[in-house]
Amino acid sequence: MTTQAEPVSPPAAAEEEPVVLYETHGDTAVVTMNRPSYRNAQNGVMTYALDDAFYRAAADDDVKVVVLRGSGKHFSAGHDIGTPGRDLDVAYQRRAGLWWSHVDQVGAESRFAREQEVYLGMCRRWREMPKPMIAAVQGACIAGGLMLAWCCDLIVASEDAFFSDPVVKMNIPGVEYFAHPWVMGARFAKEFLFLGERVPARRAYELGMINHVVATDELESFTLDLAARIGTMPRLGLALTKKAVNQAEDLMGLHAGMDASFALHHLAHAHNVETSGDSVNGLDAKSMRAAN
Repeated sequence: MTTQAEPVSPPAAAEEEPVVLYETHGDTAVVTMNRPSYRNAQNGVMTYALDDAFYRAAADDDVKVVVLRGSGKHFSAGHDIGTPGRDLDVAYQRRAGLWWSHVDQVGAESRFAREQEVYLGMCRRWREMPKPMIAAVQGACIAGGLMLAWCCDLIVASEDAFFSDPVVKMNIPGVEYFAHPWVMGARFAKEFLFLGERVPARRAYELGMINHVVATDELESFTLDLAARIGTMPRLGLALTKKAVNQAEDLMGLHAGMDASFALHHLAHAHNVETSGDSVNGLDAKSMRAAN
């Protein structure tokens, strides 16, 4: 059974379309980021709409596998740092943790609270989804886009896909969900961050960061077929296997490494504010887009 895509949330401010869509193909739930005009940049509305969609898929006994994808030409250009729908100062119900709201706070207290909730906390929450998740990546997968792909269990990329984390240009040591050494190895993680350059899908495959590279026009069909084959396995077996691998990663330092890196991330924000008056070192969406 296939259902039509339906909105998960009302449209974001200054936008006419819902930012996340949800549909099912047999026992696969397909969650689609839907801000193609902004290369699926993630604002707060999208973050919580994604959480709603994943929670819905987790609670549905008929869903065995979840596919995450982006509408348009790109998977995701990362966190929203400059669109009309940016909602940096909007309060949302906290789900990833119990830390107080960032709204009406100042300085590091505000940034730490917000990013702990909507960035690091949400991705950790989604990584623990008890059903297999597959990211279907086309075009740009940049910075915050990496976080969404990396918290999935498998990644299928089209031949035109590329990956980058250019935030060292902001004096920041990588995105908040700092999985780099675990998904690509420590040696290349340093090069990836030091240069901030695009890594094409084929190179990402060679590094073991993604599972498959397919022709662009085959991305949807290949991913749905992969999901359907996984869906023939028993649900509990899949959940326990996922948990076992995630626990092994954490024993190899993933969880603790992210905590340590998140602290350095916020040291960088604080330094930028103290030296330049801006937490991202004066860079904006236009300058970051030019770099990628």
